Amino acid sequence: MGNINKTVLLLLLYTLFTQGSYCQTQKNIPDYLRQKFMRYTETVPREEIYIHTDRDEYIAGEDLWFNIYLIDRQSFKPSLKSRIAYFEILNGENRPVVQKRILIDKGFGPGQIVLPDSLNSGTYTIRAYTSWMKNNLPYNCFMKDVKIYNDFSKKVFQEKRYSDNYFNTGKRPVNRSYDAQSGLTFRINNLKADTLDIQVTSDKNYRVEKHDTIYIFIQAHGVSNSIRTEKIISDYSKISVMKKGLLPGINQLTIFNSKGQPVFERYIYTREKEEQLLNLHSADSCNKRSKISLDIEPAGELYTDLKSMNFSISVAPPANGQEMIDMKDYMVFGTEYGFQSWNNARLKNIGELPPEITDSILSDIKSNWINWATILSDELPHYKYPIENEDHFLSGRLLTGDENSVHPSEYLLMCIPGREAGFQYASTDSTGNFRFNINIDEGIKDLVIMPDDINKNHKIIIESSFSDQYLRSEIADDSTRQSEKSQASEWSVNYQVKKIYGSSSRGNPLIPVYSSMAPLRFYGKPDIELIMADYISLPKMEEVFFELLPHVSLKKKKSTYEISIADRIDDSRYELSPCLMVDGVIIKDPSIIADLDPEIVEKIDVIKDKYIVGDYTFFGLVNVITKSGNFSCVPLPAYMIRLPYRVIDPVMSFVSPDYSSPEIKNNRIPDFRNTLYWNPSVRPDKDGKVRIEFWTSDVVSEYEINIQGIGVDGKVLSFRKLVKVE
Repeated sequence: MGNINKTVLLLLLYTLFTQGSYCQTQKNIPDYLRQKFMRYTETVPREEIYIHTDRDEYIAGEDLWFNIYLIDRQSFKPSLKSRIAYFEILNGENRPVVQKRILIDKGFGPGQIVLPDSLNSGTYTIRAYTSWMKNNLPYNCFMKDVKIYNDFSKKVFQEKRYSDNYFNTGKRPVNRSYDAQSGLTFRINNLKADTLDIQVTSDKNYRVEKHDTIYIFIQAHGVSNSIRTEKIISDYSKISVMKKGLLPGINQLTIFNSKGQPVFERYIYTREKEEQLLNLHSADSCNKRSKISLDIEPAGELYTDLKSMNFSISVAPPANGQEMIDMKDYMVFGTEYGFQSWNNARLKNIGELPPEITDSILSDIKSNWINWATILSDELPHYKYPIENEDHFLSGRLLTGDENSVHPSEYLLMCIPGREAGFQYASTDSTGNFRFNINIDEGIKDLVIMPDDINKNHKIIIESSFSDQYLRSEIADDSTRQSEKSQASEWSVNYQVKKIYGSSSRGNPLIPVYSSMAPLRFYGKPDIELIMADYISLPKMEEVFFELLPHVSLKKKKSTYEISIADRIDDSRYELSPCLMVDGVIIKDPSIIADLDPEIVEKIDVIKDKYIVGDYTFFGLVNVITKSGNFSCVPLPAYMIRLPYRVIDPVMSFVSPDYSSPEIKNNRIPDFRNTLYWNPSVRPDKDGKVRIEFWTSDVVSEYEINIQGIGVDGKVLSFRKLVKVE
């Protein structure tokens, strides 16, 4: 009996041992981390925006020209995901003074706005984001401060200062050990040119109890650089990583213990190989009203890189004081590490800083994207705002009369008045939120939105597509800007002269990449399409239905009316009433149709059978289309909301004078342009070359040629040069 028990015990121990060994060996930690990382970056992509403006300082009332670059953070290539960017200018109190939706085509979006001439002098913030980026606002957006001056305002220049420094609030601890009591510590030496040294100190208890294996995972902007497995066999170990194998930019180094849990994190910067992508040939100085020719060609053998570029060029007076950051420098930090980080480092290109200074800067950052706690969790985060690729999303909430959220699965209906009926439905979620899809184009759409059940006294709230999440800021008067005030006064005079003489840099609208498609009836070809002009005139709609619409009846029932459709086979009436429309807008009261004058009706469409749109069922359909076709003959019921809606704003082209004719060159109309040239979309020829020509103005000044761009391969171009007009 004792031998049997002993045998059973040994068998049990063996089973437990083998199962434990199997559980430990079946999980390949490097593969597990790699798969989790790839799943996360694919499911939670990161978009970056950079905006190139024609200048950094403006006069209230002027045009502000810009080009939006939408970039995929992982590949650094132009992003093909989002097709709408939300552009705003915020005053010192973070109130929007301008809001525009800009079309993004294959990663690029030119734009232009007119600054309100009522703005006070001060610092204003340009910010831009996509629908997807709204999920992490206010930090995950492009932000850039510009100065706007108004000589007609009596207020002192108002400087804007941010009081919300997200990176120093203690919300996100940086460069810390995840497991400080583990008996495992790390030190990083990043001062060597070729290698990164990781010094590991461990005690014997850790190596015995928690095993002697660590895993080093290095990634940069969502791309895995290296996953290494290292054995810790003594109290002190040194691990060297060759820097030439790391991607340029900020690399996140995370160390995991034997169980695949993160225990240490550090950020390091790897310098990018400097290369000049282009050569710019132009005169260093010229006279007033003279032609300037810019010949751009690839530097060396890089014509293949330059010919795939799409870049923007501005020629304008350089800004006073600190120079704004170029796209190449901005993309080092981007929104992944926050504008405050590169704002603190922009006094000098980070690639030119000594390693110890770079390390000091990187000790205060943390990725807003790559979070291992989220990556290793079983559930990925849920986001409210999806990527707007095929359509723009119009969102809102459906509330009860006392403004509490309604129950889920309440239908809302959206109709677009017109001769060709447009219809869409949406269903509320658990908090009463709903969303409609709208085609992306420049046309103004006439939208009518209503609840499906009008008897519940619901209230519809349409949500702005622009975010109301802002960084905290404060304003302070600054009267010390004497040199800037002098230049601003000159620019103000230039602007006023242009305004007096009616000259403008705005030309024709740019050709839209996406234009409105001809509307189609959502219900297709009707069973009956009654053209009123084909029949004799009848005095009442009741007679029209009785005489001209078989199987469709309009009858008075007590104090109201009833419209019904009979089944085409057995002539039985549907239990539920058909959908009734006037000019494509659903109405709930049949008397509206009964009260119409037949003289204003152009035609009547009838669907006799059930018609299904998604999960929404019509038990037949009657659409009365008037001669105006715009739903103007019916007073808007209280349960409806009607709003004109333009998805994207049109953009004008930039034009400037051409003085090639002596007569025009010698005319006396002054030319006081503050921006000499702006082109948001320059594309080299097959040899990678570009020739640009424009004319100088009557202003003697120094001008800066500013070129920003990106290629389909992800190469970023930033280039500046000064020219003088004498």
